[in-house]
Order: sequence, then C-alpha cells, then structure tokens
Amino acid sequence: MFSAIHPKLPMRDKQVTQAFYVNQLGFTVGGNYPDYLILYRDEVEIHFFHFPDLDPHQNYGQVYIRTSHIDAVYQSLVQNGTPIHPNGALAVKPWHQKEFSVLDPDSNLLTFGQAL
Repeated sequence: MFSAIHPKLPMRDKQVTQAFYVNQLGFTVGGNYPDYLILYRDEVEIHFFHFPDLDPHQNYGQVYIRTSHIDAVYQSLVQNGTPIHPNGALAVKPWHQKEFSVLDPDSNLLTFGQAL
C-alpha cells in the first residue's frame, strides 16, 4: 500500500535552495548531506539533489502542494516578500481548486492549492 510521496527536485546551490525554502516558505531542514537536502513543512517533505549544471530556463520540475488554508498561506508568503509567479496569481481554477504558484531559485514550480 502507498503511504506518501516525496518529490525530488534539482538544485544548483544547496545553500541558496535551503535559504529560500526556510526563509521564504517556512520549511525546516530534515536532512543535510553533501549533495542532498531534505526539507519539511507540516506533512510535506521535499528532497533536493545537487545538479550544478542545471539550466533553470530548461527546468520543468513541478510540485503541487495541497493546503487547507490557501488564503493564509498566500498572505504569509506575500507579507514575507516571496515573489508570486507572474502567471500564478491566487485564483479559482476551472478544476475546482483555489491556487497560486511560485518559482524557487532553480525554477522548480511550486503550486499551492486548496479544493473548493
């Protein structure tokens, strides 16, 4: 039986990735290894692998993070100065989700959504 999924995303610089997720998104470090990073927030766990040659303009890494408090999450990120993706403003979508998106420093797309 499946119990969880933990996406693995590429990162060019572990310190930059860690600072963004901890300082901008409120994650905590769960594991810090030479070429690997594990971050947590609530029930969400994201893993990162070192990919120094990553071209962020060619990165299609994406994660959809469900929340039960989309408005509060959105407001906390805006107040924290986290840039919202220009095409990912908080909105109700035809698929019955209220969601918004941000890009991390390596252009991994993080979409936060709540079912309506």
